[in-house]
Amino acid sequence: MPLDRLQFQGLRNLGAFEMAPGPHINLISGANGSGKTSLLEGIHVLGMARSFRTQKLKSLIAHDAAEVTLHGLLAGDPPRPLGVRRRRDVQELDIRIGGERAERITQLAEALPLQLINPDAFRLLEGSPAARREFLDWGVFHLEPDFLDAWKRVRRALKHRNALLRHDRMDVASIGVWERELAHWSEHLHTLREAYMTRFAPVFEETLAALLPLPDLGVRYSRGWDRQRSLLEVFESGRDTDRQMGFTQQGPQRADLRIRVGRHPAVEVLSRGQQKLVVSALKLAQGRLLDQVSGRTCLYLIDDLPAELDGDHRRIFCQWLERLNCQVFITSVDREALADVWQPGTDVVISSLARGRLHPE
Repeated sequence: MPLDRLQFQGLRNLGAFEMAPGPHINLISGANGSGKTSLLEGIHVLGMARSFRTQKLKSLIAHDAAEVTLHGLLAGDPPRPLGVRRRRDVQELDIRIGGERAERITQLAEALPLQLINPDAFRLLEGSPAARREFLDWGVFHLEPDFLDAWKRVRRALKHRNALLRHDRMDVASIGVWERELAHWSEHLHTLREAYMTRFAPVFEETLAALLPLPDLGVRYSRGWDRQRSLLEVFESGRDTDRQMGFTQQGPQRADLRIRVGRHPAVEVLSRGQQKLVVSALKLAQGRLLDQVSGRTCLYLIDDLPAELDGDHRRIFCQWLERLNCQVFITSVDREALADVWQPGTDVVISSLARGRLHPE
């Protein structure tokens, strides 16, 4: 469901901000420092209860404000309000969905699936495996009802095994109990991830082929442990070395997506513009698959879309956004760079942002 209305109070330099976004393409232009990225950040927090710019949500609060309050209204019958509040003197977030206090942060993600394409998205190619696991698990979370429970059980069992590994006297019986628990749920988590990648791969290949034909580029899922042995066997045979390291070295917490062109990591052979198109294809493919399987659309936040893309590739990218038929928020310093990329009849709401104030055009 798209957002019908946004109301922010005390968010960085945006002040008292209101917006009635269009249901499809929303293009926001403005000079550096005008608040464009802060607008996307506010929507991101509204959907994920965390920022893509800082780990400390207190930093979002404007200097002269006591709190930051973010409200959104999801379209529907009836409309569904979302709210996130962070006070300067209270660390806990106040999250409301449909007027009721949310018990889990994941309820926001369920209500408002969103994807972010910004300079940080390059971490999918050049960053640590953690960024790629987060990308993978976003997709599994939204399509597999069992995922969250399995993921939590893996985290719990892994925490206990690591604690026992660091204990002065390792209790073999106790660690065996947690190894069996960890192995069981890890295998289940792996099955869910593997099934998702089977669905995702052809959608990604089709999306990439339209954006940037790279027949030698492939995405391969690595489960995080020796494929020739069961995980329980890996744990039992690796206790001594794991104890020396102080943590569990193999398991689903080491899963990764290997993105390669031929035999080489994609980041080593692709230009910056090509990398942006590969990352964009990954994100767009996740939204397409979500729609195909569940009928739900994904909201896209795209910061400075024209950067690193020539005119032809900007046009192809924007045509894909049109085909997705979902809500998109795009920022750009140069509005003219996106003036002629849309098909006739496309619903594009154009606004400019200056000094934290939105001016429809």
